[in-house]
Amino acid sequence: MAAGFVDLQVNGYAGRDFTTAALSDEDVQAVSAELARRGTAAYCPTVVTTSWDVYEHVLPILGRACRQGSRKACSRPLGIHLEGPFISPEDGAVGAHPKVHVQPPSIAALERLIELADGQVRLLTLAPEAQGAVELIARARDHGIAVSVGHTLAGADDVNRAAAAGATLSTHLANGCPNQIHRHMNPIWPQLACGELTAMIITDGHHLPPSVIAAILAAKGPRRTIITSDSVSVAGLPPGEYETMGTPVVLEPSGRVRNARAPTLAGSSACVIDCMNHLASLGLLEVEDLYRVGRDNPLAAIGASADDLAPGVSVQWDGRGFAVS
Repeated sequence: MAAGFVDLQVNGYAGRDFTTAALSDEDVQAVSAELARRGTAAYCPTVVTTSWDVYEHVLPILGRACRQGSRKACSRPLGIHLEGPFISPEDGAVGAHPKVHVQPPSIAALERLIELADGQVRLLTLAPEAQGAVELIARARDHGIAVSVGHTLAGADDVNRAAAAGATLSTHLANGCPNQIHRHMNPIWPQLACGELTAMIITDGHHLPPSVIAAILAAKGPRRTIITSDSVSVAGLPPGEYETMGTPVVLEPSGRVRNARAPTLAGSSACVIDCMNHLASLGLLEVEDLYRVGRDNPLAAIGASADDLAPGVSVQWDGRGFAVS
């Protein structure tokens, strides 16, 4: 048996959404309990781009949950992942985020978000090409917040400036960008080439084909790769039409979650153990490296350690895949 996995991007689960004015303390506890049953020992509750009214409601709740730590038989919320609002508003790059709530980089806005979260923001995803992004990255790092490049159209110069300012991650690399891009001048190649950025990727079987997963692993290696689920509130629910993160979505029988209004995905219906098992099925990594990309690297990325994992949440390798133990 080994300690369970760590997921840096959980938007919600089992009908509960972290980016909604209906969120309650009980919802957070319920998600934490469900994730523990699925082998997730710790996670970052993720809040996507939204209105100030929603931020003012959800961030204190999530901040409180992170300060309280793990409850019995529950996955531990390690800190909040702010995926936005300082992302690209351009079609494709904005993904399923509501364009109307995207904001330009603002130190004052970041400070307000941190205050609302009672200092519990651990990860910030932003688009580094926006004016003021470099200064915002530096301020986030001053607060001990890991910064990730994502939902972006950034070129090489933008990516390298972001890394020089302290960005260390890429959010769901090869997703969160337009379906049609220039074969050379696009936001994927510079992030692959940047040695300072660790790639977070979604290996749920829908976001990335096997060849892309293999290429990212070849470029970054297992020491600079992290597996995330990007699970949304429809994860764990039957196929059908829903709304998640303020966006109408369709959960298909295959498990694919698509935006009902645009030709994009809208998060995932998988838990991180599902992503780990899909990755394992591709035969690209040894077991030691599977644990590294699913547990050790995400902990290190946000300055956490094995001591921060919820006790009693473990997984076991059976020679073909992982099971909760």
